[in-house]
Amino acid sequence: MLTRASSYAAVCEAFEWRLPARFNIGVDVCDKHVAAGRGGALALIHLDHDGTERRYDFAEMARLSNRLANVLLGHGLARGDRVAVLLPQTAETALAHVAAYKAGLVAMPLFTLFGAEALEHRLSDSGARALITDRAGVAKLAEIRDRLPELRLVLATDADRLDGTVGFWPALERASDAFDPVDSGPDDPALLAYTSGTTGPPKGALHGHRVLLGHMPGMEFLHEFMPRPDDLFWTPADWAWMGGLYDVLMPAWRCGIPVLAHRAPRFDPEHAFRLMSKYRVRNAFLPPTALKLMRQVPDPGRHRLTPRTIFSGGEAMGAELLDWGREVFGVTMNEGYGQTECNLVLGNCAAIMEVRPGSMGRAVPGHRVAVLDDQGQPRPSGEVGEVCVRRPDPVMLIEYWREPQATRDKYVGDWLRTGDLARCDAEGYFWYVGRTDDLITSSGYRIGPGEIEECLLRHPAVAMAAAVGVPDPLRTEVIKAFIVATPEATPGEALAEEIRNHVRTRLSAHEAPRLIEFVDALPLTATGKIMRRVLRDRAISAKDAEN
Repeated sequence: MLTRASSYAAVCEAFEWRLPARFNIGVDVCDKHVAAGRGGALALIHLDHDGTERRYDFAEMARLSNRLANVLLGHGLARGDRVAVLLPQTAETALAHVAAYKAGLVAMPLFTLFGAEALEHRLSDSGARALITDRAGVAKLAEIRDRLPELRLVLATDADRLDGTVGFWPALERASDAFDPVDSGPDDPALLAYTSGTTGPPKGALHGHRVLLGHMPGMEFLHEFMPRPDDLFWTPADWAWMGGLYDVLMPAWRCGIPVLAHRAPRFDPEHAFRLMSKYRVRNAFLPPTALKLMRQVPDPGRHRLTPRTIFSGGEAMGAELLDWGREVFGVTMNEGYGQTECNLVLGNCAAIMEVRPGSMGRAVPGHRVAVLDDQGQPRPSGEVGEVCVRRPDPVMLIEYWREPQATRDKYVGDWLRTGDLARCDAEGYFWYVGRTDDLITSSGYRIGPGEIEECLLRHPAVAMAAAVGVPDPLRTEVIKAFIVATPEATPGEALAEEIRNHVRTRLSAHEAPRLIEFVDALPLTATGKIMRRVLRDRAISAKDAEN
């Protein structure tokens, strides 16, 4: 969608949305390549946990997804019904999405590490009619299935004779590989993606088929005008989240780019380096949490890495990570910003613009993004406000599923409210401050945790860090830092004071954490975001116990 130019301004000026009257994601990412004579092109490399490798071309994915679409409709599913996908990065996961889109069904990704209660909420709230999962998913489903009356079909990918299930592959073998995709439009429902639930119950963000088109300017921007020869994508992010599914798999396939599918049960930074080297990964989405862990691997230069682009997002990436990335990967990592409801609307493109450490970048061409006050009015340059995105926008949700009031509350006028606070400078760069409920008010100052955390990470003894506000009768709140120390460090009051001085001298005295607690790990959402709310509650409880 982007026209390559030598400057950000030129790229923006040349951009215009051209949405087709009829559009289907499944056809666009798979069938069109076959129709164009590119069916033999590599689509997927699936690497199993035991090292088994299987390769698929677009023609095979088209045939198999046709069979699956016939299976789903043959079991009574109708247009608009929800199909839940509870699987890791596998060929079956990709097939489930492509088949659902082609059949006019609504795909609903679910994270494999969800417990029974999390699954019950999403399956019940969505009214899912079908679930595609594996043996582990079937075991979790067993304790809640009697409370899911609308769930009629369970397809098991790795077993054929589990009670109450239908074997995925045997069913496909019996089905026809001829299928006529539904005639869908850009606004027809295609995807129901639940928010990560950092605050309140998870809500389902319903997206139309246009959501893929809405992602493309951001993908082309962050990956410096993809596709390019030899591009190959991988991410450790699960395909149950926007970061894996629509920041990697679907956009890559739209461009005919192969994707490496492999997600270990537990992220191993050393293994990530080996994987990127062995498969010559050219394009990666690496969340900051993964990068921070990879940064702890000694001598990463022994791996032969050849990336062309690396995109990161989900938490602010500061100067330390940016410099480390240049040294290790040989590229400037491009930070981007978005959320489940409206993804990839801000970003950096090092090929045509300055990447400013700590900035989320500028508005991606095609998206209108601003920093507004509570009444929807623009904040002055450099002043803190809420990041908002103007509708209509193809990447924006249609609505929150079955929550009309939450949908209305998401907007102020024609601006979608993200709930994220930021500043926008005179050149249009956005600087993340925190969530609307993450700001710390101390001694009259409004302090965002991001800047403190970035400073903490510059200390050689700090591997990971989070900052929260704790109620204080004198200062309203005081800053408390939760710190995961590096293996070589010796946690204690001496190190805590050293870290305080580190922040005090690099930021200011009012931003130095008065309280520091060393912890083994930080609570993270499934997408790798720090759950500051959990830490804040823990800090308040500890203070109440002392009193």
